[in-house]
Amino acid sequence: MTLQETNTAHGGKNGSPPGGKARRRKRSAPATDLYQDVTDKIIRELEKGAVPWVQPWGRPGIKTPLGLPTNASTGNAYSGVNILLLWGAAIETQRSTQNWLTYKQAKALGGQVRAGERGAMVVYADSYIPKAEKERAAEKGCAPQSFGFYKRYTVFNADQCEDLPKEHYAAAPLLPDCETIPRAEELIKSTGADFRIGGDRAFYSPGLDFVQVPPQPAFFDQINYYRTCLHELGHWTGHMSRLDRNLKTNKGTKDYAREELVAEMASAFMCAKLGIEPTVRHTDYIASWLTVLTEDKRAIFKAASLASKAADFILNCETPTDAPQEMAAAA
Repeated sequence: MTLQETNTAHGGKNGSPPGGKARRRKRSAPATDLYQDVTDKIIRELEKGAVPWVQPWGRPGIKTPLGLPTNASTGNAYSGVNILLLWGAAIETQRSTQNWLTYKQAKALGGQVRAGERGAMVVYADSYIPKAEKERAAEKGCAPQSFGFYKRYTVFNADQCEDLPKEHYAAAPLLPDCETIPRAEELIKSTGADFRIGGDRAFYSPGLDFVQVPPQPAFFDQINYYRTCLHELGHWTGHMSRLDRNLKTNKGTKDYAREELVAEMASAFMCAKLGIEPTVRHTDYIASWLTVLTEDKRAIFKAASLASKAADFILNCETPTDAPQEMAAAA
């Protein structure tokens, strides 16, 4: 499917100006560094103390519903850094749904993006094989190596569109903060993790492969019990028998900060899926995250991707499928 390349919806056919012939395209502007653009955006939010995967839901006056951003046409949830980009866009422009779609997808559903509406950027992973690499592989008789890259495209929120099927405008209600959440309880059990309740601190032991959290009444806000459980289960997915991340880290190191970033986002993604407002467990980690992101413009892409895989791993325990649906930004 051809993706719309402009950020603004036009009124004419195929995106051309209404009431006339398509204007000759201007020479495109120099390409910008997508990795750096996204990383700079995340850094600006963190420097303001607004953690992009958590902070929006705690701001007064925010009416955007909690939930994972979803492609309204395919039903697929967006993954990785796209969750952060679309959450930020939804909050900034006060959107009333977490449903997104391209200009052409809106038309295919019988709707239309309103003229003048500005879309949000998402990124799509792709790969290519350079000509020189094909020639090298042909000479050596081996498979050519492909190189991955991201490209950007534009999506619009359902509330920027007219005449879509009414279900695309609906928003799921949030759960009360202090209500026991049976679905969360069942999800924890369904993982099969060695999950222990007791003590006065929450942690995951990589060597012994178990999670321990204090009992729910020990939490000042009982909803934080679930946030904490999901965070520690995020670490649990990194065991060598599961997603095999580097868990041999020491507090204060960059590797430790990277793993905490993965677990924090994985918890936030799962919370959003369950209707629980996410929160930051350790605000003192923000400085170390800033260091990691400042030194590596690809770090947020990698961490968000690993967090999506961790969240998927746990959520798929709840509803196993023969071919787990990847939370992809497929249009």
